[in-house]
Amino acid sequence: MLGAGPAGLTAGYVVARSGRPVVVFESGDQVGGLARTVLRDGYRFDLGGHRFFTKSDEVQRLWHEVLDDELLVRERLSRIYWRGRFIDYPLRLSDVMRKVGGVELARCAASYALALARRGARRGEQLTFEDWVCDRFGRRLFELFFKSYTEKVWGVSTSQLSADWAAQRIRTLSFSRVVRAALLNDGADVRSLIEQFHYPRFGPGQMWEAMATETVAAGGQVRLNARVSRIELADGRVAAVHAAGERIAADHVISSLALRDVVALADPPPPVAVRRAAAGLRYRDFLTVALVVRGEDLFPDNWIYVHDPGVRVGRIQNFRAWSPEMVPDPGRTCVGLEYFCFEGDELWNAPDDELVAGATRELDAIGLAPADRVETGHVVRVPKAYPIYDADYDARVATIRGWLAGIANLQQIGRNGLHRYNNSDHSMLTALRAAENACAGTEHDLWAVNADAEYHEEARPAAQPYRVAPVTPALRAAADELAVAGQSIE
Repeated sequence: MLGAGPAGLTAGYVVARSGRPVVVFESGDQVGGLARTVLRDGYRFDLGGHRFFTKSDEVQRLWHEVLDDELLVRERLSRIYWRGRFIDYPLRLSDVMRKVGGVELARCAASYALALARRGARRGEQLTFEDWVCDRFGRRLFELFFKSYTEKVWGVSTSQLSADWAAQRIRTLSFSRVVRAALLNDGADVRSLIEQFHYPRFGPGQMWEAMATETVAAGGQVRLNARVSRIELADGRVAAVHAAGERIAADHVISSLALRDVVALADPPPPVAVRRAAAGLRYRDFLTVALVVRGEDLFPDNWIYVHDPGVRVGRIQNFRAWSPEMVPDPGRTCVGLEYFCFEGDELWNAPDDELVAGATRELDAIGLAPADRVETGHVVRVPKAYPIYDADYDARVATIRGWLAGIANLQQIGRNGLHRYNNSDHSMLTALRAAENACAGTEHDLWAVNADAEYHEEARPAAQPYRVAPVTPALRAAADELAVAGQSIE
């Protein structure tokens, strides 16, 4: 297993539980990837806000198998900061009318009506994020609520983002459904919108740390500070993986490494066209500035989306609202200000003290806490946090997929492994299917997992928590037959 994020650890965990030896390589000193929990001076903070919500009963059962009672049930509360106002999200009609105003809402409705009238003529021509959103919400609403925040997150114009991203993340939302939810307070109709979710008592990293511990207990290995330096290919297979100065012969390789990195590590190198495609893949990076503030919680929300272009922060997390255990001092609160950037740019390279000072000023400017209440701050940088869906990404991924198809024992899983902006539950599903392919000889198409562009929070009947073994029937049946001493799945 290459990588110890949610995907790599899930694959390692179920393979180890099936009775086969497995080695998980992680370049960093902590498991969990983007979903890890950072601990500084007793304060825990989450990198990005990771709710545990899924439509997959299989993943739900796996979460409870690993943590069970350590999974808290949390109420969702979030708002949008827009033009100096905090607007409830999901929307409530009375709140929207008071803060946005009837005139502006009338303009949005008129714009939506115009979009409806034009929709037929444009059918089949929606190529960009901007086209997709304008078609479903109208241009006025797009310019008010979508454009500035999306460009803050991705660092590129909405006219340069593929419509695939919108289709995957917000497919079931529309102007009419949002209005219905606001009018009727109908949370069952727009559950982006989910009202409750699970969250580990000590942050999401608790899940992955527990999974790593169970993997080792089942006979597997989890090697930290073991950066992969070479993927040795021979005769259409991965012959060995080189990591931390060691050559490990490979039976099967399941990788959650970014596609761009896998291509760069391959030896011998892939064809020029594949290398060019990989070099063209882009990623959005981000950093979190966690501020410790004197006094009780600054706001009740789990998080606040910051749509105001006057500040650089994109989202603000309130860690105590996720779990009381995240903040050790009842007389202090801890909030995380998230900044989206590109690795190596001015923001990414700024000294930590400058970032803390800037975040302190912005927290004050938004009106959440005066600067003199901030006691200290911590900065964590996260590279390759989000694969970018630009206009050419799909063709580039297709070129790389063609090359990967010729490597019989290498499977790509997870967000960066598939260059698909999935949540951790979808990454885990790709890992489960990959483990079945490796252990049981199934032929699941990992690229088809979550490939139907369905919105990741569309409502489903709530799965009831209960404990079962997470090993799938195909894995369980194959465990004894396929266990071979000395072989490993990396």
